[in-house]
Amino acid sequence: MTTNNQTIDPAALSPLWQPIRAGELQLPHRLAMAPMTRDRSHENGTPNEMNARYYAQRASMALIITEGTQPSEDGQGYLLTPGIYNDEHINGWRIVTDAVHEAGGRIVIQLMHVGRVSHPQNTPHGRQAVAPSPVAPASPIFTASGMQPIAEPRELSTDEVRGVVEEFRVAARAAIASGADGVEIHSANGYLLQQFLSSNVNRRTDEYGGSITNRIRLSVEVAAAVAEEIGAGRTGIRISPGNPLNDIVEHDVDELYSALVSALAPLDLAYLHVASSGNDAALLRELRRLWPTTLLLNRGRTDLVTRVHDIEDGLADVVTVGSLALANPDLIERLRVRAPLNTPDRSTFYGGDEHGYLDYPTLDLAAAA
Repeated sequence: MTTNNQTIDPAALSPLWQPIRAGELQLPHRLAMAPMTRDRSHENGTPNEMNARYYAQRASMALIITEGTQPSEDGQGYLLTPGIYNDEHINGWRIVTDAVHEAGGRIVIQLMHVGRVSHPQNTPHGRQAVAPSPVAPASPIFTASGMQPIAEPRELSTDEVRGVVEEFRVAARAAIASGADGVEIHSANGYLLQQFLSSNVNRRTDEYGGSITNRIRLSVEVAAAVAEEIGAGRTGIRISPGNPLNDIVEHDVDELYSALVSALAPLDLAYLHVASSGNDAALLRELRRLWPTTLLLNRGRTDLVTRVHDIEDGLADVVTVGSLALANPDLIERLRVRAPLNTPDRSTFYGGDEHGYLDYPTLDLAAAA
């Protein structure tokens, strides 16, 4: 592992250290861990002891948002990602949540249905991927036999779309049964819920396609069902306006997301988590105006001081970081004492063993070395 000797003046970070409430979640400060796929669960989607250690190491973050977790067999897209739809998954996640809570942390499970971003080799049932419409992504996907093109997905029937809502409901119930403090609904990054929002993947003519009102319907129905099942105060949702990841196109970003956030606002969810594209300042201001509860903001690779300014400016209540938390299990302590930060090893991000997962040094280990 390498260390970045650049440090950040603690005075510039002072707005981070104020506590805040997000629904039923009482956060001790305002720096949270963003969801990051790590591909290190058991083949059947059950989290393991290694996952528990990974998350517990980072328990000093204000909130841990887990990696994307499939709510059903159809929801899986990648190898070795966790699930939360059967008893084995619940028991596996219980090991994780217990470890985080024992370390003093708070953890929500991100519910992610990948939709068309899948391959039969990566799923337990080996079936064709599902999507709003039979439109395949241009990008290939990694499988056990290497990179493979993604075949045309099967279009969900109207009844099956309603079934997706129930999959999220059941998964949310299972997440709470596993000891999680809440869930985050993944309506971003080109996965199923954003596929319904999109201009290019959603070519439906039923009540889930066509107009903006129809395209936002699934995200709103999922959020309402999850909030009804586990409580709005335990429910968050993530969006990424205009994000082209996984070959998504949204021609009406500002109007689309203003409508979506306006429709979600009456649900009184714990938080809205916005992943910014970096060129959306006016839209972020509008979404902040429309959203009545806590707003989490992820600025991608923007420096941390700039993100803190978002709190000072009222644009965000909490900021989330990904690779900084991945590479620095004790990130909060390092920032408070102005210690050097570890540099993330990108070659170990996805899959593998403990290397690049559990062995990033903490300040105590670095001093001993």
